[in-house]
Amino acid sequence: MNKKSINRIIREYGRDILSSKNFKSSHNNIQHGTITVMRHSIDVARASLRIADALKVKVRKKELVRGALLHDFFLYDWHVGNGVDNQKLHGFFHPGIALRNAEKEFDLTVREREIIKKHMWPLTPIPPRCKEAWIVTLADKYCSLLETLKIRK
Repeated sequence: MNKKSINRIIREYGRDILSSKNFKSSHNNIQHGTITVMRHSIDVARASLRIADALKVKVRKKELVRGALLHDFFLYDWHVGNGVDNQKLHGFFHPGIALRNAEKEFDLTVREREIIKKHMWPLTPIPPRCKEAWIVTLADKYCSLLETLKIRK
């Protein structure tokens, strides 16, 4: 799958998310290194599609993309906290916060909820149950590593 087709799939399935005021506001928050939450989320969607393609895993692409785009929809700067949880606990609590925010703004499928809620496994105690959630979990760890080590700028 080439970059052009990946970007087309993300635009097609994530159009409403990408144009959302709240999603766009995530451009103001840093995720890892110098990468914004918005950029990270798009990169995770791209990596998820690439992983599924490389492993030749049949996935529900629409749900894979939408779950990846919304997996970090927590809408605050986690480096300073949000008044509820602090920086040290962000990894444990942000999937639930992202899910609540996403449910307020978008109609989510069961699979999309699963992706958002379980993407931080093993920090979240219950592992993913669908292949799309496993792929996003893997893609998120991969992208986070590249961003933290400043390999991805």
